[in-house]
Amino acid sequence: MEGENDTAAPRFLLLGLSRDPELPPLLLELFLIMYLVTALGNLLIILAVVSDPHLHTPMYFFLANLSLVDICLTSTTVPKMLVNMQTHRQGISYTECLTQVYFFNMFLGMDNFLLTVMAYDRFVAICHPLKYTVIMNPQFCCLLPLICWIIMFWVPLTHILLMKRLAFSVGTGIPHFFCELTELIKVAHSDPLINNIFLYVVTALLGAFPAGGILFSYCHIISSLLRMSSAVGRYKAFSACGSHLCVISLFYGAGFAVHLSSALSHSSQSSTIASVMYTVVTPMLNPFIYSLRNKDVKGALGRLPSRAASCP
Repeated sequence: MEGENDTAAPRFLLLGLSRDPELPPLLLELFLIMYLVTALGNLLIILAVVSDPHLHTPMYFFLANLSLVDICLTSTTVPKMLVNMQTHRQGISYTECLTQVYFFNMFLGMDNFLLTVMAYDRFVAICHPLKYTVIMNPQFCCLLPLICWIIMFWVPLTHILLMKRLAFSVGTGIPHFFCELTELIKVAHSDPLINNIFLYVVTALLGAFPAGGILFSYCHIISSLLRMSSAVGRYKAFSACGSHLCVISLFYGAGFAVHLSSALSHSSQSSTIASVMYTVVTPMLNPFIYSLRNKDVKGALGRLPSRAASCP
């Protein structure tokens, strides 16, 4: 059975969050509500940025990109999980599983890169305010996400090509609610050494460089704030970074929790629960963080109904 993954298209079994038969109905309702809130909240952020001229700035352009990626990230995993819960089935085909792996890693990497780009934007705005419009010109603002998309197009594709060399048995169980790359590699019957090496190298690079960029940006931002003589100016400058810092803390905190739970616990259940944070909870909370802490976004959201009503 080991070599049949290409010809027989083996189905994997997504074992989900819990094997307790009483929990799936409750989880179905909970995750359906969370998914709808995530999609609606991030869609409203995108509509507010697109429709309001006051938000046509680099910071909100990157925020709209982040909201779009968050919708895509959640849509990669949650709908399939909801269907499986509703139909009481756990199966997912080989092709569906690899497709899920590809897009999940693409959008997760884009989340990481966009948070770094947004940190750089705040660094330029606070540390080099006179050069801000020159540095963050429209062409450069479009180039930054484009480079991120190109990188995150090829990295998951390489993962998928390396996965094609692995063999799996029909009905292999994956102790997760979606096809997570590391769990998929663990259940392979053939030697995954090359896959693991590439995974560790890419994780180190794509984790270290964005995190380093964020730390670099905020170290300079804090240094600039400390040199400001005006307390009001210092508060306004730091408050502009508050929402971004909250989102960064959620994103990296959830990622750290996943890796920590995997390292300290032999049970995949704790890692699966921790994964819910960065796949569902963080994308759901991002719109609330940016709208509640930002007067410009709140104002734009308040003007959305009147703008929609005035459209022919």
